Formats: sequence, C-alpha cells, structure tokens
Amino acid sequence: MAVFDLIVLGGGPAGYTGAIRAAQLGLNTAIVDKREVLGGTCLNIGCIPSKALLLSSDHLHFARHQAARHGVLFETVSFDLAQMMNRKQGVVRQLTQGLEFLMKKNKITRLFGVGQVLAPGKVVLTKADGGQEELQGKHVVLATGSVPAELPNVPIDRQTIVTSDEALAFAQVPNELVVVGAGAIGLELSSVWSRLGSKVTIIEFLPRIAAFFDPDVTQALQKALEAEGMKFHLDTTVTSVALCNGRATVEAISKENDKLQFSADKVLIAVGRKPYLDGAVSKDLGLKLTAGGRVAVDERYRTNVPDLYAIGDIIEGPMLAHKGEDEGVACVERIAGRAGHVNYDAIPNVIYTNPEVAGVGLTEDLAKVRGIAVRVGKFPFAANGRALANDESQGFAKILADPKTDKLLGAQIIGFGASELIPEAVTVLEFGGSAEDVGKTVHAHPTMSEALKEAALAVNNQAFSIPPSPRESRSAAAGSKR
Repeated sequence: MAVFDLIVLGGGPAGYTGAIRAAQLGLNTAIVDKREVLGGTCLNIGCIPSKALLLSSDHLHFARHQAARHGVLFETVSFDLAQMMNRKQGVVRQLTQGLEFLMKKNKITRLFGVGQVLAPGKVVLTKADGGQEELQGKHVVLATGSVPAELPNVPIDRQTIVTSDEALAFAQVPNELVVVGAGAIGLELSSVWSRLGSKVTIIEFLPRIAAFFDPDVTQALQKALEAEGMKFHLDTTVTSVALCNGRATVEAISKENDKLQFSADKVLIAVGRKPYLDGAVSKDLGLKLTAGGRVAVDERYRTNVPDLYAIGDIIEGPMLAHKGEDEGVACVERIAGRAGHVNYDAIPNVIYTNPEVAGVGLTEDLAKVRGIAVRVGKFPFAANGRALANDESQGFAKILADPKTDKLLGAQIIGFGASELIPEAVTVLEFGGSAEDVGKTVHAHPTMSEALKEAALAVNNQAFSIPPSPRESRSAAAGSKR
C-alpha cells in the first residue's frame, strides 16, 4: 500500500496548485486524475482553449472590420478553422506538458485513474484497465471540479445539442447557432462563432445578460455584441428542443407569453456548471452537502469526514479557476499548520468578450440589496488617450467607495483589456485601500489604466479628463456668449 502525507483527487487548477504548494511545504504528495494530462476542464476544454479561439476570431474580426481604418488593406480575408483548432490544441499541449514537468520537479506522485475515498485517509484508485490500488493518506483533498449543467427538458446529444465541451471543437462553422444562457461561457463562445460567420441567437432566462454585473455595464456589453450581429431574447424560457434531420428546433416563451421558435444547426446549452463528485466519496461515509448540492466545509476546508477536505468548484462560491487555486493553497497551508486564507470579497470575475468585462467586490445592485451606501465614480474610455490611439474606446471604468471613509468597495470595467486592468482594484481592495489611493497613485501616460485612476478620482468629483455632459456644454456655450 502506497502511503502519502496528502492525496489530491482532481488535477484541475485547484488540485494541481494545492499539490504543488503541499510539496513546497514538504508534504509527500500524490495527485489522482483520470485524464492523460493534468489541467482539468479549465486547461483542457475550458478557460485556455476558449481564450485561444477568442484571440484567433478577434484577429479575423479586426482584419475584416477595423484594419482599413488603420490603413491596413487586405484584398481578401479568409480563415482556416482547422488551423485555428490546431493552434488552440498546441497552446493546451504546451501548458499540460508544463504541468507534468512541475509534478516531476516538485516530486509529486502522478497517479492515473479514478480515486474514491472509502474511509478516512483510505483511497482506492481504479485504473483505466480496471485494476485497483489502495492508497493511504494522512489527509485527502477533494478537487474534482465541475461539469456543464443541463436543462431538464433538453436532451444533449453532443452532436447537434451540445455543451461548451463540444462547442470548442466544431469541425465546421454553424450557419445558425442558438445559445441558451448569456453568462460568461455563452457570451464568449457566441463571440467566437459569430465572428467566424454564424448567425447567433442568444436566449436568456434573466432580464439581462451577465447579470452578476451592474445594468449599465451589461447594457453597454449587449449593445457592443449586437453591433457584431448577435441577437438577444431576454426574459425568455426555453420550453423544448427537438431534433430533425441533423437540425434543431428550439421553442421558447417570453415573459409576455409570446411563443418563439428558432431553427439552428447547433444549439449550445450554456446555463452554468454543476459540481462533479460522481462517487469520489463512498456513500457509507455520509459526506455532508449544502442545500445547493455542494460539499459543506468549514473555514479550514474540512468536510464532516475526518481528514477529508474539499476545494474548488465542489464547494460554495463562484466556479472560477483562480478561486480554486487560492483555495488549494489556503487548504494545504492550513493542513501544514500555517495561516492559509482566501478573501472572498476580492475575487475578480471576467468575461473575455470584446469589449472585455471585469469586476471585483461590491456592485451597485448588491449594495442596494444589502442597504450599503456607496459613492460611484465613472470614466469613459472615449476620453482616454491610449484607448483612442488603440481604436478601443468602447466602455468605461467604474469605482464604488464608502461615502464616509472612501474605502474602495468594488470596481467594474468594460473595455479592451479589462481583465488586465482589474488586478489594480483587486489589490487595493485586498489591502483595504481607498478610492483616493487609486486616484493619487501615479499611472503611466498614456495607458488604459488611467481610466481606472480617473474613475477613482471621479468618486469625489476630482477627475481631470471627463468630457462635459451635453447640458454642461450648452451652459458653457451660453456663458461665453454673455
């Protein structure tokens, strides 16, 4: 029987990051995953491949719609979908190979197969050939991740009615694509296939897209995506999807009880994700779950089963790779007797469309629900020199602060590179800083980041570069005449 200090079940971001940190702390560590390569959904069929396709499709969109403004002329513009997919897989391959190297470098035992916890500290590994091996660990961490959620009335055949897994690897561009769900996954994959030529229709049950952001942000995003040709049906519920001769007919009903029907080559069900345990823990152990079906843990990530911990998508909180990574680190640091901690109020959320959307902390909507007073500062990228020079002037930055103390409470950005700009707000939020801290910090000029500085200054009406409103312009003109 192989004996370890720590056994990690699951090789996604939460699992492999936790395993590496455990090895750094001197724990004899094993990681179990059924895939031939580590990385989980995020690296293999999620975050990384989707970003590769988003970039490739964005290059095509630039060549067709923006290049001429820069004096860059193409006689014809075409694309090779197979080569896009090959490049995507090349990126994935490079990263997964890097993970295998990190396992060896950190002397982590890599085990292939499916692990099941039979008793505290006891794991049975079932290999691909059906053989089994018993493992013993002083501590076991569950990091088995999540899978795409489904609709109860929509059977997924993975050919015509698909999940995000299949939508990342279409062999041909669908002429007509219906996407059910306007969250991050649905919007990002809609962007990819719309840019490549699909007629994309998005159906969303909620009254707005990307509902975890404020309405001013989501309205700006929807307007930008509609300009690219996407069509939205909000406050609309899918009632059925029928297959006929390789095509799908989608029936839906609006909030006003209008019956709608759509025909499509492909239907992408993008209604979120659900935790994946699938027998990872013997039923005899009575693993406690939350009302939402996730594993219940305490502040040290301990489950109700002795020496069994859980992290990542299977516990409460946003299903985000970086959230899982930080939990992996915090969990094993607690196991090693250190003070591991995750600040759940400072976890950024990003949608990688163009424009990108990123946010952290409190939103105006959430502040209203919680009865928290906020002061808001906004700054448009249309008034930012670098944004104009980059031909990326869509969107704005927004800062929320406490009206009494000026403490930074949240930030949202919609615009080019929002994912790379939000970490500044995350850092200030993490260390309990103020809007003034952002506004009084020197930012290089010209940069997109100056928009965040100006938004922070705008919290207290001190922004330098906000253009006057139409009313202010008229008043100024009238004053000059007098």
